[in-house]
Amino acid sequence: MLCISVEEFSFWKKKQLSKGGDEQSFAVLLDCVGGLSTSDLNLKIINPRETLHLKKNLEFLESVWDDHLLKSSPIQYLCGKAFWRDLKLIVTNKVLIPRPETELVVDIVFKIFRRKSEKLFFAELGTGSGAISIALALAYPLSKGVVTDIDQDALEIATKNYTNSSKQSNLKFYCGNWWSPLENFKGKLDLAVSNPPYIPRDTYEKLPKEVKNFEPKVALLGGEDGLEHIREIIQKAPFFLKEKGWLILENHFDQGEKVKQLLIKNKFTSIEIVNDLSGIGRFTIGRYK
Repeated sequence: MLCISVEEFSFWKKKQLSKGGDEQSFAVLLDCVGGLSTSDLNLKIINPRETLHLKKNLEFLESVWDDHLLKSSPIQYLCGKAFWRDLKLIVTNKVLIPRPETELVVDIVFKIFRRKSEKLFFAELGTGSGAISIALALAYPLSKGVVTDIDQDALEIATKNYTNSSKQSNLKFYCGNWWSPLENFKGKLDLAVSNPPYIPRDTYEKLPKEVKNFEPKVALLGGEDGLEHIREIIQKAPFFLKEKGWLILENHFDQGEKVKQLLIKNKFTSIEIVNDLSGIGRFTIGRYK
């Protein structure tokens, strides 16, 4: 382990950030590769003579940072980790990097099911890194969840993240497309959540290179109009949800009204478009009958 003074570290950090990038990404690098959390750094930074302990030397950390800047490689993939709510998740280019705005899915569930002692039976469709379902399993320890993903590699990552995050056994993982692995659970779900691929083809072609060149296309592209997967999820949801069961979907910023109409067409009620922290209609929710 490398020891370095706060004064020397601060000078080096300032030099790295002067090249570009942002503080948040740099914090991910320091924590996940350097072994130096933001909270630990904040405690010691006030004393220039204090000593910091790093898992990797500055040259190695600098090489990762340069790779991030020069190739537009997402820092989370380079470090192999991403932070989401209070979780520290393994991520590779087989899974989408979980976005801060998606954290609100869990808060929406909290508003619907207020008691953490609830014994819910929930599903997450297209789990990726497992972020949403793991957060729900931890928040509702008496509940059970079933989780699907079409990609076996993604499912293995989600399973590892669950094992790393919890000593519970209230999540089961199934490989397959959307609802297809869940035939045995028809009519049994209190809740289903999904952050499916919803980006329209034209929009996908114009995505920033740090997204388009590195993150899995299968987790982003939602067909010509972006609604291909959302349609399938909504159309089949009534077969799997209990009466009064909830469906929560993340969608593109301009799809809320279209998703709402799809829910109405499929006999959902209590439909609401929920804004994210930027005031964008990021989620559409509905109750089956």
